[in-house]
Amino acid sequence: MSTSLSDTPTRTGRATEVATPREDLVAVVLGACFVGGALSDGWAHVNILDTIEGFFTPWHALLYFGFAATSAWIFFLAYRRRERHPYWWRDAWPSGYRTGALGVLIFLGAGLADMVWHETIGVEVGLNAAFSPSHMALVFAAVLMLSSPLRSWWATGAGGGLRLATGVASLALTAMFATILLSHSIAFRTARPTVPYEAIDDARAADLPAQVLAVQGVGAYLVTTILLAAAVLLAHRRRPTPGVATAVVGGVALFMMVMNEFPAPQAAGALGAVLGAAVADLVLVRLDATRGTDAALRLPIAGAVFAGAVWSGHLLGLHLAEGVRWPAEMWTGLVVLCAILGALLGGLLARPAAHAHS
Repeated sequence: MSTSLSDTPTRTGRATEVATPREDLVAVVLGACFVGGALSDGWAHVNILDTIEGFFTPWHALLYFGFAATSAWIFFLAYRRRERHPYWWRDAWPSGYRTGALGVLIFLGAGLADMVWHETIGVEVGLNAAFSPSHMALVFAAVLMLSSPLRSWWATGAGGGLRLATGVASLALTAMFATILLSHSIAFRTARPTVPYEAIDDARAADLPAQVLAVQGVGAYLVTTILLAAAVLLAHRRRPTPGVATAVVGGVALFMMVMNEFPAPQAAGALGAVLGAAVADLVLVRLDATRGTDAALRLPIAGAVFAGAVWSGHLLGLHLAEGVRWPAEMWTGLVVLCAILGALLGGLLARPAAHAHS
């Protein structure tokens, strides 16, 4: 059999196409170009919005070039198997890429809608961009496309090597693109804990600026915990995956920092979060080595360790750069709250325990 094509039997005995590691690698590289185009467009919206007058901009050109290259490769993976599958558009998709092909079609429709929106209504500003229906559809479609190598990795059951690298990279790229719609609520973007907060026993306190900023800050940490922990735990659920926490946190943090031109002290906080994620990776690998991958509460513990380490590192980075000015009850409670949320997510993602039947 050719080394460029492979297949594996399913439980029904029917052969299922499987992408080769090199095919997944190409998909990841093109996906990185796709994410880079999205990042350039996001940067333009944040920093030079007054120069954007419509749909046809250099930044959209970069975005759609990355989309076109990624789309072409996804469809080529099925087309190159046409000799074994005459109806290649139906039967020849490697595992994990059929959903990516659906994402291509959705992206095309959403891109057309976005062009009409821009040319008739105008360029979205601020929160309008995040809540634009066409933008939501574009991000959803891109997530389906970028996660194709991730699903391919899971389908093969491979535990290491190039498969591992492409799978983790695909997961990180997917999380990075997903932050586009959540950029208003990503904790890396702001430095709320550096803004002084003093509790006031007054019914009007909820409307005071300091209270509002503090509540927004806590909400951003919770939203970001859900995004990051869900991605990390999905990979950790299937097999121990060294480096996945660092890759996901580092990717999302880098995306936000580049889009906002590395503001300080946010950059210091982001660096601290990445170091915290690296610590979490080391702890989780050690826990699996000592407790085993079938240990009780494996995923809830992993979620708590991950969230606690990442946000402890983030707050430490903010403190070293600017000084954390929230009361001790707030910043310590924030870490505990995020760790509890991570544990709950781990519990939801854990496989139900098998029970013997008499």
